[in-house]
Amino acid sequence: MKIAVTGSIATDHLMSFPGRFADQFIADQLHKVSLSFLVDELVLRRGGVAANIAFGMAQLGLRPILLGAVGTDFDDYRSWLERHGVDCESVHVSQVAHTARFVCTTDIEMCQIASFYAGAMSEARNIELAPVAARVGGLDLVLISANDPDAMLRHSEECRQRGYPFAADPSQQLARMDGADVMSLIDGADYLLTNEYEKSLLQSKVGLTDDQLLERVKIRVTTLGKDGVEIAGRDIAPFRVPIARETHIAEPTGVGDGFRAGFFAAISWGLGLERAAQVGSLLATLVLETVGTQEYEVRPDLFVKRLAESYGDEAAEDVRPHLIPG
Repeated sequence: MKIAVTGSIATDHLMSFPGRFADQFIADQLHKVSLSFLVDELVLRRGGVAANIAFGMAQLGLRPILLGAVGTDFDDYRSWLERHGVDCESVHVSQVAHTARFVCTTDIEMCQIASFYAGAMSEARNIELAPVAARVGGLDLVLISANDPDAMLRHSEECRQRGYPFAADPSQQLARMDGADVMSLIDGADYLLTNEYEKSLLQSKVGLTDDQLLERVKIRVTTLGKDGVEIAGRDIAPFRVPIARETHIAEPTGVGDGFRAGFFAAISWGLGLERAAQVGSLLATLVLETVGTQEYEVRPDLFVKRLAESYGDEAAEDVRPHLIPG
């Protein structure tokens, strides 16, 4: 299955605050907040939604096609991704802007305050999907994740025009889009992915009920944090899949990207939605147990073992042939 992953490619600057953000806010002064947090450490990591998802897919044995815009400072990052199995040949390189930056501070309760500098990402709107499809022999799925908003809209429109199946994953860009843009992004999608808050925000912007939303998209996947994930479809009654067991919690950045990587990897293997959500949840747990969004490694034997511990032997046996041939 040929999957193109469109979206942001960035460098993450991750910091840890040894306290609670909530203790620093005064209720009647929120309209003029001016705070500086003294952090314990600064870690630079590779990131960006599309790059994180592509890395996760490659860890599970896929050869995803990464699509996004970067600066000329991307060489080392490109080498890392290609060495780990990601196709970077169609990444657009800007001659005037740096690769995007994500700057995030996490407190002791895993709450986060973050900002994002787009940089070269604004040139992603110039990327056409057709030449990519021609290069790789067609596209079976285009994942449209958080990116330059104009690029996201262009990609979804091209998917509709050319008949490429696509997944809409608006994520944090929902805040930048009005209702018409959101509708243009999701209309006709095979999958719509959001977290619980994003789902509510999306529906408030487009004015659709749950049933009406499923008239626009085939399958809705809603992550619920510690409560797992809910999946619904036009002919599928809503059901939930619990999170996978974690051994410890290190840092939550990129957990949602890990879920998406595992979910669509399992879909590409021909597994059902429940099994796909289980694979996605376990990959998300590996991210949660690691500082950095691409610092984990999928060890097939251990992955299958942990899948059995969380979801039973049948789940593990369904996944085993795709990770451990023979």
